[in-house]
Amino acid sequence: MNNAPHLNYVRSFEAAARHLSFTAAAEELGYTQSAISHHVRSLEEFIGRPLFIRHPRSLALTTLGEAYLPAVRHALTEIDEATEAIMTSLHEKKVVVSCPISLAQNWLTRVVASFNGAHSDIAVTIHGRIWGDEYEGIADVSLSSARPEEAPDGADVLWREKLAVVCAPDYQVNGAPLTEPAQMRDAQLIHMLGRTAYWQIFAAHHGLTNWNLASGAKTNSLNVALELAACGQGCAIFPRSHLGNYLDRGLLVEPFATDIDSPWSCYISKPKGAGNKPAQIFRAFLIDFAKAGP
Repeated sequence: MNNAPHLNYVRSFEAAARHLSFTAAAEELGYTQSAISHHVRSLEEFIGRPLFIRHPRSLALTTLGEAYLPAVRHALTEIDEATEAIMTSLHEKKVVVSCPISLAQNWLTRVVASFNGAHSDIAVTIHGRIWGDEYEGIADVSLSSARPEEAPDGADVLWREKLAVVCAPDYQVNGAPLTEPAQMRDAQLIHMLGRTAYWQIFAAHHGLTNWNLASGAKTNSLNVALELAACGQGCAIFPRSHLGNYLDRGLLVEPFATDIDSPWSCYISKPKGAGNKPAQIFRAFLIDFAKAGP
């Protein structure tokens, strides 16, 4: 047995009860007066009791109708609010981008600031990751740092990383400003766990042998390593894409020019959802921004 009346009957009753007029209810809901009368009559038959007292030129609620109206009005309000919330959610323009926290802080924030200027109608949420700290399905677009053999399935190369050595502007080695790669033998090194190969690559590139690469401060956070370098605690080596904010603010400098390829590159995923237009727009913007140099 169906224990719920047709929703149109309930809406017609609420409008007629509010206006105490079938004609006014019909005008509000877009029905004819006879349709509203039929809806109300059908609801009364469903309940088994009259809801209105029908006078020749007016309506009045029965005691049952007066008792029924508040609950009906509350239920219809909840239905309307729930429907509006769903429709708003479906039409909301937003995109979630997942990115290593260091790249998010030192590069992606500048991209998002520029993107907001061009697409103020699309809200961007940045999910900063530490290493592989990823939650399945959280992002519409993901950026990853990976070797070619470990690249995410279906992802495209956003750029090939270049390594750069940085230190505080006034950092010195044996009382002299750092200006030559050869001086690095006597410099304090800062290592990031998981990327210790950077210093080995640097040494091989410059032919620096018999060099103790294990000494120096160690951390699992790129930003902590950069802060140590900015405080004059030694030299750090990282992808140039992660250094923008520190170099732009003068907190760090490159003491000498380098042109060293990193084994890791930056990859960008395909947008999640074939019809996800905001994610497609944001991904295209990221690619164009990266072409100018990470």
